[in-house]
Amino acid sequence: MKKRAPRLAWSWLWFVLGAAYFIVPLYATIDFSLRAKRGELSLLAYSNVLKDSRFGETFLFSAEMALLTIVAGIILIVPTAYWVHMRLPKLRPVMEFITLLPFVVPAVVLVFGLIRIYAHPPLMLVSSPALLVAGYLVLALPYMYRAVDTGLRSIDIRSLTEAAQSLGATWPEIIVRVILPNLRASILSGAFVTFAIVMGEFTLASLLVWPAFGPYMNLLSSSKVYEPSALAVISFALTWGATAVIQILSRRIPGQAPMAGPR
Repeated sequence: MKKRAPRLAWSWLWFVLGAAYFIVPLYATIDFSLRAKRGELSLLAYSNVLKDSRFGETFLFSAEMALLTIVAGIILIVPTAYWVHMRLPKLRPVMEFITLLPFVVPAVVLVFGLIRIYAHPPLMLVSSPALLVAGYLVLALPYMYRAVDTGLRSIDIRSLTEAAQSLGATWPEIIVRVILPNLRASILSGAFVTFAIVMGEFTLASLLVWPAFGPYMNLLSSSKVYEPSALAVISFALTWGATAVIQILSRRIPGQAPMAGPR
């Protein structure tokens, strides 16, 4: 017991320091956002933000783009990672290298490359939100792929696949009815990070000229004093609220996948 006491104390110390690292800046931001009126605490800055019609428009637009990016990421990454694990294990180092490229290539280089390629026929997608979603998907690729890859390593996908095939399941049925439900926790963790990235992203939305939440926050911070802090607090609350809703809804989905039935 005496040996465990110092370890427990150190654990609590690091926990408190880690919590303070996040809580203290948040508290300072909240306190500053309430100082819009001299000599008293008020919600004036929050009121000004909520009255601005651009706030709701940009937040809803970015939230929609985030959900589309998450869906596109699941459709693209889950079958790819599953196939690499099942059939092409030697390509795993290659896939890991490819998914690390967004850390190396700056977002501004990515967006200029997209503009140069898709601003001319036959694929003129610069004015389409599909190009914005594709750019967001590239930025979220390292997080989503690693979340799915970790989930695949934690389950016996070969046994699950063989059992489903013995019951007559096709490959799409195996992925949808067996693999996806077993990756629920991993997909959710990647989805949370993707949602946060899209909501705060500035470069892609700004250079592609879309009314996203990131450019709106930057514009507000360049012209106001207290409203940017209020907007940061509101966006923090809304983002966490949205992820909480996603998590609550996901609990209604069974955690383990039933084996696919006969065709």
